[in-house]
Amino acid sequence: MDELELLKKDWKQNENQFQTFSDSDIYTMSHKKSSSIVKTLFYISLAELVFWILINFLPFVLSDRMKAQLEEMSHSWIYMGLNILSYGVIILFIYLLYTAHKAISVTDNAKKLMESILKTRKIIKYYVLYNLCIALLSIPFSLYFSINEHPEISQQLNAATSKELVLIGLITVVVTAVFLGLIWLFYKLIYGILIKRLNRNYNELKKLEV
Repeated sequence: MDELELLKKDWKQNENQFQTFSDSDIYTMSHKKSSSIVKTLFYISLAELVFWILINFLPFVLSDRMKAQLEEMSHSWIYMGLNILSYGVIILFIYLLYTAHKAISVTDNAKKLMESILKTRKIIKYYVLYNLCIALLSIPFSLYFSINEHPEISQQLNAATSKELVLIGLITVVVTAVFLGLIWLFYKLIYGILIKRLNRNYNELKKLEV
């Protein structure tokens, strides 16, 4: 038996070892993965809500000084408004992810599944943009509150030279940029990885539609 025949025989023996997947198999796998990813996002959002609640209430327990400062800030309608808005958006985000998970779990249609994945991606995108905007607004508000509630800071600023004011402005801009960068990195790492997985599932489903 020559080498060609041996190769043919070996190929036939190994032919059944290679697993092939039908369109139905690919859809089922993408469906399960997408549902699992959205469920994970839902749990992360719940953990984030708990985290912010702890951040807001722990100072009342751990530090009298922080408690006094927070009580002062609580009288500001801007502070209260931002707090209510933040919690409202997080709760809305949790609800939207929950409904997205339910929609993905019950659908048996590739097109509807693709639409649910696209909707989930948009929800995450808008949520991250919202948080970046809130962070951008909270920094000048904190500075404004500090200057107005602490006369010594206001006096120091009034006594500062033009160069010192420029330096303070530059430091504020740098600190703001670093703060926003850290927030963006946080969401990029946590939500970005899961969104990439959703994108892969979306692309697999798109191939089935072609």
